[in-house]
Amino acid sequence: MVRQSLDVRLGQQLTLTPALQQSIRLLQLSSLDLQAEIERALDENPMLEAEASPAERAQAEPVVQEISAQPAPSLQNERFGGSRHSRDDDQQERPESSSLPTLREHLLSQLGTTRASARDAALIGLLIDDLNDDGFLESSLQAIVEMLDPALGVELDELNAALSLLQSFDPPGIAARDLAQCLHLQLSQPDLQCIPALSDPKVVDIAKQICTNHLSLLATGNLTKLAETLACDTNTVQQAHTCILRLNPRPGSAWARPAAEYAIPDIIVRKTEQGYKPFLNEFALPKLNINAIYAQALGSARSGEHSALHGQLQEARWLIRNVNQRYETILRVSAFIVSHQQGFFDGGWGYLRPLTLREVAGELGMHESTISRATNQKFMLTPFGTVELKRFFGAGLSAGNGETTSTTAVQTRIRNLIHDEDLGKPLSDGQLATLLEREGIQVARRTVAKYRELMRIPSASLRKSQAQARR
Repeated sequence: MVRQSLDVRLGQQLTLTPALQQSIRLLQLSSLDLQAEIERALDENPMLEAEASPAERAQAEPVVQEISAQPAPSLQNERFGGSRHSRDDDQQERPESSSLPTLREHLLSQLGTTRASARDAALIGLLIDDLNDDGFLESSLQAIVEMLDPALGVELDELNAALSLLQSFDPPGIAARDLAQCLHLQLSQPDLQCIPALSDPKVVDIAKQICTNHLSLLATGNLTKLAETLACDTNTVQQAHTCILRLNPRPGSAWARPAAEYAIPDIIVRKTEQGYKPFLNEFALPKLNINAIYAQALGSARSGEHSALHGQLQEARWLIRNVNQRYETILRVSAFIVSHQQGFFDGGWGYLRPLTLREVAGELGMHESTISRATNQKFMLTPFGTVELKRFFGAGLSAGNGETTSTTAVQTRIRNLIHDEDLGKPLSDGQLATLLEREGIQVARRTVAKYRELMRIPSASLRKSQAQARR
């Protein structure tokens, strides 16, 4: 028989209040996400209001001055206003009215000049809609056939014929299934003015063989082995390599319109008499207030009335306090980074010192997770451009004399050494390690190789073959 009993135990448990949860969430948001969050709160909470930002005031003042400087229009001008100020002209002057055609529009305009039947034109239009931004087919022809209504009776051979016609359109290489076919198509439609070497049938044949079967071997830069594999002389392989380098691996990219990516700096670093100092970007700093009319009305109301508005008033106060705390935290962290990295602001990435989240957290009396949230997707305007705060962090390497240097500084030095190397005799990873050791930086050859790959710099052999191909 089971006996039941009651026990009383004392314990501690961390409970995150709604205000603390909001504070953590706001700290990890970027400036753009924070603006969206504030706009949502302004729409939902009548107790919250925003002042005009400095950016909005700066944009509004010239407009007011321009309007006030114009004479008042006469009745005749108002009734029979000239075309210069008509709405039709305003529409015509919009930038989007003169925008460039898309890749789809470019291809469809060429389709209209062919003698393709209505059925073939419909199939080509279907293939055009399947192209990605680079101009490649996203789906296999078999998958496209299976997606169509069986009642249409579209067969694979028929779709292949439509694809062949589409692949003859401009730009060369369009509608390829993969990179190899894309390059092969461009070699089949050579532009002899841009690539005169393609007038030689032997060079064209070797280039096609490379694109079809040996792209991975070409990527190693070992042209001697490639010549042996193709059973031809090295000079022909060199010419074919030069031609391939001038082909476009992304034929649709010229028509692609990627979404604009930009960052609003939270911090602006300025040089003062005491050195570089961080300041909050006032143009990105939201100005939030409590609506005085609603707050006064709630203050005079009897207890228990308008309980929903009282809750919204509390939420508005939390938001204002947490937004201010967010920027105070970012400014404190930025101040430590700037004081620690004064050399960077004078000399650039080569003078970046090692810095970890733990060091900043210990100095400021915060948790490492707080420092991580305060530096992720937060940006600082520096003499070397807008930089994400987390880029100032990195482990250290021995630089001789008991000093250390950051991994970012080492990568910058490697990049500079490769930039200044003899193109005919590029530096190997071992030679780069030796040069760094002479400068007092202890780094292994495999570490140099890892940093080089992180910076997407080819190996010495590939850099040499690319340099030869450009000659």
